[in-house]
Amino acid sequence: MPAHILVAGGGIGGLATALALSRNRHRADVFEQAAVFGEIGAGVQLGPNATRRLQQLDLGKGLAAIAACPDALVVHSAGSGAELARLPLGDAMQQRYGAPYFCVHRADLHGLLLDAVRARGTGTLVTAAHIEQIETSDDLVCVSSTDARAWEGEALVGADGLWSMARQQLDSVSAAAPPRVTGHTAWRALVEQAALPAALRRARVDVWLGPQLHAVAYPVRGGDWLNVVVIAESAPAGDARDWDQASSIAALKQAMGRSCATLQALLDAMPGWRAWTLSDRAPVASAADMAHERVALVGDAAHPMVPYLAQGAGMAIEDALALADALGNGSAAEVPAAFSRYADARWARNAQVQARARRNGEIFHATGAVRLGRDMAMRMLGAKLLDQPWLYGA
Repeated sequence: MPAHILVAGGGIGGLATALALSRNRHRADVFEQAAVFGEIGAGVQLGPNATRRLQQLDLGKGLAAIAACPDALVVHSAGSGAELARLPLGDAMQQRYGAPYFCVHRADLHGLLLDAVRARGTGTLVTAAHIEQIETSDDLVCVSSTDARAWEGEALVGADGLWSMARQQLDSVSAAAPPRVTGHTAWRALVEQAALPAALRRARVDVWLGPQLHAVAYPVRGGDWLNVVVIAESAPAGDARDWDQASSIAALKQAMGRSCATLQALLDAMPGWRAWTLSDRAPVASAADMAHERVALVGDAAHPMVPYLAQGAGMAIEDALALADALGNGSAAEVPAAFSRYADARWARNAQVQARARRNGEIFHATGAVRLGRDMAMRMLGAKLLDQPWLYGA
């Protein structure tokens, strides 16, 4: 008999998990603490490793309809604007890895998953459910919310993000430890491409590398919108999401310092910015960091990472399908063993991606002689340095 699984968190990882589980006839009830299911406006890059798995969930056509397919990744110097390296995307990625490299609006991807979960109709979607207590027994899991509601199931999947409540159920030394504040801040903006001068519109992924900062711009929503992100080693006091618009923009301009005319014009053209402080955790140390008995974690609940490899959403989607594969058509009695298999299969890859993301941050933001060596290596090796077969081919 299929299992009844509670999924804490209705973001991309939680919905992907619920959809993957429903395909094996399991009931997956999703609990979202917000009043409605939704996502904030920001872009997401999806490498072939992620788009391949979304295709496995029968979302290929829907994904192509909402995505932009950039033709290249081009890396520049933030100071001079000079091109350092270029990686063909588009058809080249499809041919090499059997799946496309897409850029999407996070809300569009979330909506695609939400519609698919609703269409399956095998579980309940619960909003305004702020989980404050979790109790487990040999064969059941019970969660209760701050408004005195409670639900019971045969397993719990924690997809509840950086400050995961489900994480505290793990038998792991790091389970109760707080996330690490990186000292980096991300500013994000979205604009309709039609509102930009032709010279600032983008059909590719552009990256500008500068001392202790970098910027990224890429199309979303079929190319109609442009997503722009600036990340700098600049830490505000408290949570950057509390910054007002004026102070956020002032901090962004201070962080950017001297940058090339093209990048400066692009930043000036943005209608508004939202700022976030970035946090992560140390790379996953063992399978115990991802599952224990009838509780398993996916996405940021297990392995929050800095965005320097553009794989946060990708790893959550990989987790979702791996967890469903581990459970298969198994019954509730098989959940602990299945969750153990899932954690064994996933922890090392997630740890590798976390570590690579941190390392990329050091490379992207390099100064002095390291920066000069980086730029020389990019000019010489180009696509060979930018491509990631170990990541995209898995």
